[in-house]
Amino acid sequence: MLTPMRSPQLLGDLAGLALPVAPEAAQCGFPSPAQDYPTDELNLAELLIRDRPATYFWRAAGHSMEPVIPDGSLLIVDRGVTPVPGRIVVAVVDGEYTVKRLHVDDSGQVTLGAENSAYPDIALPELSEMTIWGTVTFIISPA
Repeated sequence: MLTPMRSPQLLGDLAGLALPVAPEAAQCGFPSPAQDYPTDELNLAELLIRDRPATYFWRAAGHSMEPVIPDGSLLIVDRGVTPVPGRIVVAVVDGEYTVKRLHVDDSGQVTLGAENSAYPDIALPELSEMTIWGTVTFIISPA
């Protein structure tokens, strides 16, 4: 089953968004003493966007890519990144958008793989029409 998705959103004012960065990394193991003041700023656009005119936001809908892409995640998709096997892509299959992992076997057969084993991969039949719309570069998951 293809995952339904809305149209891409333009980046808007993200380029001007800079937020304070804490002076230390937050430990994921044992806590460490923390300082309570930021020391630098981080511009999210500079961190997340390689090529602004080629980059779009997509909202993911559905469960076929869980746990890698939870339902409702925001995807940053760059149309200028070459889609290589193993990467997650936004593809258009027979006129419908879907997000899947790109696989190409030794014979050149393309398969769009679901991460959730409850969903089938999409093996493209000979007469199917498929275009890679863009490559997912970042996944912003809801908490």
